[in-house]
Amino acid sequence: MSAMSDTSPRYARTPSLKKRSRRMAGWFVLFSVAAAAALVATTYILDPLQFYRKASWYTPRFSPEERYQNPGLARNWDYDTIIIGTSMTENFLPSVVSKALGGNVMKLSIEGSTADEHNKMAQVALRTGKVKRVLWGLDYFSLKSNSADSSSKFPDYLYDNSIWNDYPYLFNYSVFEQFFTSLKANLQNLKPQNLEYLYNWNRMVTFGKNKVAVSYAKANLEEVYFGLNEESLDVVQQSFNDNILSLVKAYPDVEFDFYYPPYSVLRQVVWYNTNPARFENQLQMRKWMYEQFAALPNVKLYDFQAEEDWTYDLDLYKDLSHHKQDVNTWIAEAIGSDDAKYRVTDDNIDSFNKQLEEDAQTAVLNADNEAVRFKVTLDGQTVAFANRVLADGGDELLVPVKQAAAELKADLQWDQATKTMVLSLNGRQLRMTVDIAEAKTGGESATAKYAPRLVNGTTLVPIGFVAGQLGLSAELTQSDDGIPLLEIKRQA
Repeated sequence: MSAMSDTSPRYARTPSLKKRSRRMAGWFVLFSVAAAAALVATTYILDPLQFYRKASWYTPRFSPEERYQNPGLARNWDYDTIIIGTSMTENFLPSVVSKALGGNVMKLSIEGSTADEHNKMAQVALRTGKVKRVLWGLDYFSLKSNSADSSSKFPDYLYDNSIWNDYPYLFNYSVFEQFFTSLKANLQNLKPQNLEYLYNWNRMVTFGKNKVAVSYAKANLEEVYFGLNEESLDVVQQSFNDNILSLVKAYPDVEFDFYYPPYSVLRQVVWYNTNPARFENQLQMRKWMYEQFAALPNVKLYDFQAEEDWTYDLDLYKDLSHHKQDVNTWIAEAIGSDDAKYRVTDDNIDSFNKQLEEDAQTAVLNADNEAVRFKVTLDGQTVAFANRVLADGGDELLVPVKQAAAELKADLQWDQATKTMVLSLNGRQLRMTVDIAEAKTGGESATAKYAPRLVNGTTLVPIGFVAGQLGLSAELTQSDDGIPLLEIKRQA
């Protein structure tokens, strides 16, 4: 019997390895396409973030990831008033804002957000045609391009009108975690999640002056770096024009209420001390932004940053900037009543800025971690000292020795080994040593009520004592508004 040749009919019916490989590849591709289509269809139907439609057949739980959850709320839920801004706006209660401003309110805040993110968020809502009013918290640092929260990549595909780039959402397995969270809540018969407290962190943190004092000490050390990398004013203005002003002009029938959030007064002090460029830019921007808004009939601007009843009450804050929910309520009520005390006009914009600058120059933390004022004048002119510290008794101000010497026009010598300083003025000489109250002046001893001290690498001296020992008049009185006032005068 002869061997079967490779051309025999039986062999020809057996597929070659190459053909079988192609067939398997085809089935694999077909299966992959089918699996992908099934995944897309499942995500589209479940739609855990309610991106395509408001959930109707199950009670949804909302994602705490604002950048991902907000577009669905803006597209598919009912409202006519929106809240836009950073974490400073997260503690607004929609019911309170609704009562104060009227309308049906949806909060679309984003923690750590920038002006371009605010623009994208607002546009999603505005494009629906539902928005009649916008409440917008306007933080200066949100206008800076280098202040974005790098921990959260912004999902631009959720904010445009194109369906073709939605694949990161449709193929993202993590959205199913959100659905299963909702499913679990439904099975446990949990109450529907209340949008009233969505993103609200008021109950999750501790407020108080002691926490603010810790933040203050830390910021005075760490924020010096930011002053080395501060953006120019034209960059910040461009961000405002591109992301805010253009949007307001594009929707002339929508009413926009902007406001400057009330940081604690120590926030302004830190900027004034560590980053004077930012502080000055902030003042200029506050006035410049008002001037741009003033030409538009659909805009009102409110300033709460100089409200001393709030900004000096450190128990309202959890750090230098973030305040309690109560403050958000007061803001909403003031805007709702169009309170003339806070409404920015041509007549008061300069006084608002002047007050903020004076606060930054004179506010100081006392021994009880309370923000108080202490003013120093030299020949009738207010002198602002950076890194100032109020003495425990509240009757003297400790200031950097270099700045004290410069203001008094005294010569300064410093011995690093002994931490001793010698100040000389008009033939008088004052020798002082860190942590020692005994001083030498004109060959005689003099005892300072408060010894010089070293704070975060800076030598501080009691300015009233120093001025008096150098032959100037130094008298502690009170200003007309009840602020402790140290009046230093050169002898005639």
